Amino acid sequence: MKEIATNKKAFYEYEISDKFEAGIELRGAEVKTARSGQVSLSDAYATVHGGELFLLNAYFAPYKQAGKLNIDPRRTRKLLLHKAEIKKLIGKIKERGLALIPLKMYFKRNVLKVELGLGKGKRKFEKREAIKKRETQRELRRKFQ
Repeated sequence: MKEIATNKKAFYEYEISDKFEAGIELRGAEVKTARSGQVSLSDAYATVHGGELFLLNAYFAPYKQAGKLNIDPRRTRKLLLHKAEIKKLIGKIKERGLALIPLKMYFKRNVLKVELGLGKGKRKFEKREAIKKRETQRELRRKFQ
């Protein structure tokens, strides 16, 4: 499993409860861009439209050798999941007010996959608590090493 991109902000901004693996529909030279690791998930999110799942705002850098055939780097890309999984996700999103956030992008058996997380946004004080907890754990590790 070759990891291409990670969304480091996701675990800071959201409290992730469930994780799902989805395929992604790419066009043209986007696969070559992904293989070279020029992908960013920092501002990306997923939504449901008409019973289908879409990845919005993910950045795939233009592939230099493609020339005029390059596609918009921030275009909407379709995510591939079974219908039953999509229905399950729709239910959870509507019921609890959760968001779908891409956590990682990786190659699994030469197929590009996206790991999605169901997350609830953290408030400012929750983020501060997480930072304090992380710092105290870091200090404890330093003392006992």
